[in-house]
Amino acid sequence: MSAAVLAAAPPRPAHRDPQVLRWLGAYTASTVGDSVYYLALSWAAVSSGSPAQAGLVMAASAVPRALLLLFGGVIADRLGPRRVVLASDTARCLMTLGLAAVLLATSPGLWLLAAAALVFGAVDAVFLPAVGALPPRIAARDQLARVQGLRGLAYRMGSVLGAPLGGLAVATGGPASAFGAAGALFALSLPLLCALRLRPLPTEEKGEKGEKADGPVLRDLADGLRHLRGHRVLGPLMITVLLADLGFVGPLNVGLALLAEQRGWGAPGIGWLLAGFGAGAGAASLLLAVRGRLPRAGATLGWTMILGAAAVAALAFAPRLPVAVAVAVAVGLLAGVSGALCHALVQTECDPAYLGRVSAVSSLGSLGLAPLGMPLTGAAAGLWGTGPVFVAGAAVCALSGAFALTVPSLRRAELPR
Repeated sequence: MSAAVLAAAPPRPAHRDPQVLRWLGAYTASTVGDSVYYLALSWAAVSSGSPAQAGLVMAASAVPRALLLLFGGVIADRLGPRRVVLASDTARCLMTLGLAAVLLATSPGLWLLAAAALVFGAVDAVFLPAVGALPPRIAARDQLARVQGLRGLAYRMGSVLGAPLGGLAVATGGPASAFGAAGALFALSLPLLCALRLRPLPTEEKGEKGEKADGPVLRDLADGLRHLRGHRVLGPLMITVLLADLGFVGPLNVGLALLAEQRGWGAPGIGWLLAGFGAGAGAASLLLAVRGRLPRAGATLGWTMILGAAAVAALAFAPRLPVAVAVAVAVGLLAGVSGALCHALVQTECDPAYLGRVSAVSSLGSLGLAPLGMPLTGAAAGLWGTGPVFVAGAAVCALSGAFALTVPSLRRAELPR
C-alpha cells in the first residue's frame, strides 16, 4: 500500500488499529522482559556478593543511561525509531541469553553482572527515545493520546506480570532460567516490530529530505535543544516534567519503603502501597485510552500535579495502612493523568523530526537524573525523618504544577480532536 493511500485512509481508533496493536504487543513483551531481567540481575547479584555490592550492580545501569540518553535521542532521529528499537531489543535478547548460558556453565562473579548492567543501561539510552518517537509513525495525530494511554496500560501490565514470572523462573531454574525467559520476551518483540508499516513524516510527504544525518552528533543535539527551547509549549513542558520527576521519584521509590518500615507495616505493607499506586496509575491510563483526550490538557496537567503533590504529602501522615493505600491510589491516579498528558503533549506538539531528541530530554529527569538522587533522599530521611522528605518532594511537585499554570502557552495547550 502506497504512502498516499495510507495518508488518505480514515484513521482507526488506536485500540482497533493493527499497527498500534503490533507496536503495543512488542512494547509489552519488551517491558515484561525488562522486569524479568532486573529481577534476575538482582537475585544473581545478591547470590554472588554482599548487599552493598548487589546495590552497586543494580545501580550500574543508571550511569550510562543518564550520560548517553540525549545522544540516544540523536541516534533515534538519525536512523529512525523502528530501526533503533529493533537493534536495541536484539542486543538485549542476545545479552540476556548469553548471560543465561554463562550462568549455566559457570559462576562468573559480580564483575560480569556489573558489565552486563552497564551495557544494558547504554542500550536503554537509545531504546527509550526511540520508543517515544515511534507513535507518530504508526498512528494518526488525533489518536496519539489514546496511544499513550495504551502504553501506560502496557507498562503497568509489564510491572505486574514481570515480577511473578521472573520469580517463577528463578524458583524453577535459578537466575539462568530467568535471564533466558527475559531473552525470549525480547525476541518476541522482534517480529512484531518488523511487521510495522510506518507513516511518513510531514517532510517526507512533501518530498523534502528533512535533516541531514551525516553531520556532527553534537550539532544534531544542539539543533534539537534549540527546537525545544524555542517552542512555546515544549520548552515550559520540559521544565514542568523535570521538576515533577525530581520531586516525585525519590519520595515514592525510597520513602515508601522507609514509611512501611517505620509504621511497622513490613514488606506486605509496601506491597500494598505499590499495588495501590499501580492501580491508580492503571486507571488513569485506561481513562485516557478510552476517552482519547481530556479537555484543557495544559490546565488539567497543572491542577493534577498540584492535587497529586497534596496526596504525596498526605502519605506521610496516613495513620493506618488502609488509609495509606487509599492515598496511594489517589497519588497513582493523579500522577498517571499528569504523566500521560505530558507524553501526549510531547507527541502532538513536537515536530516528528525532533521527537527522538525531545523524548530523550523528557525521559532524562525520571530515568537519568532522579534515580541518581535516591541516595540523597535516603540520607535526608535519616537526618530529618520520612515525613519531611515527603513534604519536600510534594512541594517540588506542586511547584511544577504551579509553573505549568502560570505559563499561558502551556496552560492553554490542547490535544487534537
